[in-house]
Amino acid sequence: MTTDLTTGVSTEVVEICSELIRIDTSNYGNNEGPGERKAAEYVAGLLDEVGIESQILESANSRASLVADWAPEGTDTSLPPLLVHGHLDVVPANAADWQVDPFAGEVTEGCVWGRGAVDMKDFDAMVLDVVRARARAGAAPRRPIKLVFTADEEAGSQYGATWLVNEHRELLEGCTEAIGEVGGFSLTIKDDLRLYLIQTAEKGMAWLNLFADGRAGHGSFRNDDNAVTELAAAVARVGQHKWPYKITAAQQAFLDAVSEALDVELDLDDVEQTLTRLGSISRMVGATMSNTANPTMLGGGYKHNVIPGQATASIDGRFVPGGREEFLATISELLGDKVRYEFEQDNAAVETEFSGALVEAMQHCLAVEDPGAKAVPYLMSGGTDAKAWDKLGIRSFGFAPLRLPAELDFVGMFHGVDERVPTDSLEFGTRVLDRFLQQA
Repeated sequence: MTTDLTTGVSTEVVEICSELIRIDTSNYGNNEGPGERKAAEYVAGLLDEVGIESQILESANSRASLVADWAPEGTDTSLPPLLVHGHLDVVPANAADWQVDPFAGEVTEGCVWGRGAVDMKDFDAMVLDVVRARARAGAAPRRPIKLVFTADEEAGSQYGATWLVNEHRELLEGCTEAIGEVGGFSLTIKDDLRLYLIQTAEKGMAWLNLFADGRAGHGSFRNDDNAVTELAAAVARVGQHKWPYKITAAQQAFLDAVSEALDVELDLDDVEQTLTRLGSISRMVGATMSNTANPTMLGGGYKHNVIPGQATASIDGRFVPGGREEFLATISELLGDKVRYEFEQDNAAVETEFSGALVEAMQHCLAVEDPGAKAVPYLMSGGTDAKAWDKLGIRSFGFAPLRLPAELDFVGMFHGVDERVPTDSLEFGTRVLDRFLQQA
């Protein structure tokens, strides 16, 4: 028999979030950062205090992920385990740009500030708070819980979730559903209506390295085979390309919900203008209306008067579910015959239906804590560890519940300066997650 702990959680979430932020887990993408070992050990210690055993696995020096099974007495072990996952790494932060030290975990102005506050040490803290409170009270979840805290999500998951899937998939045996980051946050439409965006799909990722080869020579000579010229022209074509709309099922469901909430008829010819009424979230939504490709780096040459034999560039490409082949065909056409590409990262798009008992539990638990809540699916422009779990046939949802102030630029917090999360939002999230683990 489980016990409803909704009046007993939220006692530690702010402290845990702050402590996690204080552990610098910056991921520079080159395997030279501090790694996640210290954070994994901190999480292991919190779980050990309440009798939950865990194991820390390293894919490389200090690149640590943690796995734990939680199925105390009272859990229905005939049900498949629910994978509850979060990543421990964060993107780097330049302290000079911030109002506060990004790794101090400072609590001020009603928020926890610091790198990882929303991406995603907030959810890590909420999960740990709920699990610890339930473990202390002897209140079992409805079904077994597989807790996974990963390394390297911010650089494509090669040392984290992907490594676990490739090398230790037995640890995830039986999991068919998962919840993780970038979903469950509120979007205020009016005083009595907040859409809670549940991520049911995310774009695929094609990080491309471009190469143009030409004839090296003296900078004062004429050169009709200049690698820099060829590359620059190709990069400009990619950057200026207007990708056609390609509306997925998740995107259409979100647009329908927005249309109903705003009481407007959405016309694809001017839909992005209408979406600006949603505030900063419109940037994310706009990026999911089509495939995208953004040039991000250029390189080539070493001296003013030397024409190099090769020039390079990098492209951040993202494609909607079902859009990979069209994306690559368009890229090849834009690059032309003299520029080639190689993959730096090639991760599939993922998508699942917004239906089933898990979704019903999300909707119910949100509505109990916020009567103005309406859960809606959406397609995310970025990527998460869900791409790795998808290889095992696990349905993934972004469900890190937060009721946010209407004026907060939440989307701008991701990888942004002065990243922060309201303490009230954290406490709301723990109450929702507590109910959810009892019902899911």
